[in-house]
Amino acid sequence: MSTMTIDDVRRILVACAGETDAAAFAGDIDGVEFEELGYDSLALMETAARIEQEYGVRIPDERVADLRTPRELVDLVNGAAARTS
Repeated sequence: MSTMTIDDVRRILVACAGETDAAAFAGDIDGVEFEELGYDSLALMETAARIEQEYGVRIPDERVADLRTPRELVDLVNGAAARTS
């Protein structure tokens, strides 16, 4: 399994949000809160499901609710992947 990057998160966010305009996720989104990106809890749940499919990392629902930024998501996924490898 490869390491997740911010660009991977950006790609997944765009796909899960159904955004036809990826400009909403352009630029430095590392520390931008999901709420500011217009990303709601349903879209985050979809993102978690997509991450499980692509990276084999399951994010519990209660943990998904605690995530605030794309950087937190990347760190969580990469940390979990490191523990399982």
